[in-house]
Amino acid sequence: MSLAETLQEHVRACFSGLWITSHEHPDALEEIATLCRAEGWRAWGWDVELGAWGTVSAVPATASDPVSAVRLLDHAPRDAGATLLVLPNFHRYLGSVEVVQAVTRQVEVGRRRSTFVVVIAPVVQLPPELERLFVVIEHALPDRKQLAEIARGVATERGELPKGPGFEQLIDAASGLSRYEAEGAFALSLVRQRRLTPETLWSLKAQTLAQGGLVTLHRGGGSFDQLGGLESLKGFCRRALRPRPSDSKSGASIRPQGVLLLGIPGTGKSAIAKAIGAETGRPTLVLDVGRLMGSLVGQTEERTRGALASIDAMAPCVLFVDELDKALSGVGGQNGGQAGDSGVQSRLFGSLLSWLADHESDVFVVATANDVSRLPPELTRAERFDAVFFLDLPGRQQKDAIWKIHRSSLGIAPGQRRPADDDWTGAEVRSCCRLARLLDLPLVEAARHVVPIASTAAESVARLRGWASGRCLSADTPGVYRSAAAAPRQGRRRRVKRLDPSDN
Repeated sequence: MSLAETLQEHVRACFSGLWITSHEHPDALEEIATLCRAEGWRAWGWDVELGAWGTVSAVPATASDPVSAVRLLDHAPRDAGATLLVLPNFHRYLGSVEVVQAVTRQVEVGRRRSTFVVVIAPVVQLPPELERLFVVIEHALPDRKQLAEIARGVATERGELPKGPGFEQLIDAASGLSRYEAEGAFALSLVRQRRLTPETLWSLKAQTLAQGGLVTLHRGGGSFDQLGGLESLKGFCRRALRPRPSDSKSGASIRPQGVLLLGIPGTGKSAIAKAIGAETGRPTLVLDVGRLMGSLVGQTEERTRGALASIDAMAPCVLFVDELDKALSGVGGQNGGQAGDSGVQSRLFGSLLSWLADHESDVFVVATANDVSRLPPELTRAERFDAVFFLDLPGRQQKDAIWKIHRSSLGIAPGQRRPADDDWTGAEVRSCCRLARLLDLPLVEAARHVVPIASTAAESVARLRGWASGRCLSADTPGVYRSAAAAPRQGRRRRVKRLDPSDN
């Protein structure tokens, strides 16, 4: 539903306090003006630069300060038509007691007078006195149809606009941009390459996300062929993210939720998470959950909403959340969070859980964790993720593939003898190859500088394997993961030593 349609409904329902969240004020103002002309409503406004202005009829008085601007509605004619007072960026003035009191009075009498206070701001910053008086309306970013219209309006010459799948890739790259940003990105692409290409749009989107600092765009290379092993996990992701038509009966499309990857450090969790996007042709977004935490009251919640909104707008995409166990380590304690955080971390966790289960955007979430004891149990229930995989130390066949990949990429002669690697992870295999090139040593001698994590954290590895056995899917072979140490022993019977019965 468009902004004009939503605003029309709320005005007819006499909601006299309306807060529009928008980063595109000119487009929002244009939609409001068009709606008022169609309905015969009055549209007045005020901002600090232009003062009072009107789009349908002249404003009755000049307002030089925010209090007098709000009082403009006292001069609205008492007829059947509605009068909207539009206040762009008015959240900057709501720290004043006089302004808050003036807005409160106008909203309270607005239902009887058919007058409406409409605030347009990029964020929702309502003081407690106004929280129950305003309804928040979102001015959504342009959809694919609107982006296609903008692209056709910019690329007017022959050969400037791609066709077929290329055009769909262009619109995918433009998703998440505002109208102003999309128009500028299309124009920049024409200047650079004389045609519209996704590369320019991706670079602009990366800069936009970097400004927020909460979500970054990963555009690195990498594919499944560059990762040894993990065949079951690769096959699951390929099948879940394959293109599929919508259900002809219901018109609905089943969207994948994502996967949770548990495992020993160095087994390739982060590498495959970043490779999924390159393998399936989707952008990979990286969310730093720790940076969502803010020092001011309400800042964490605001950052979380903003980050999730940006992620939804970038769909279809892959969202990578690394080391989720560390970010949520304080959730689930006796106090519902870390000491002194006033429940902020619990509310952050609740927002993430709700979004994981309820989001309708085509976002495939890949979350990784090393220490399962820190994860709240709610995170692993059904419908949060499509599957939970455990990444164990690679087997002999997987390890041979890893050696082959890294020896080839680092230029190590194939004839060199390999060191003993029974308890090595894939990261340790790569480290050995890199050290061999760095120190100009044979692989066997370079291995002396590698201490496997299976030795340095043997207790943690055993505990993690024991927990995952029977609870997670195996990333290497189809089916449920079974730890060799946790498997029941067969073919052996426990010998019981029988003693002579006592006199008792």
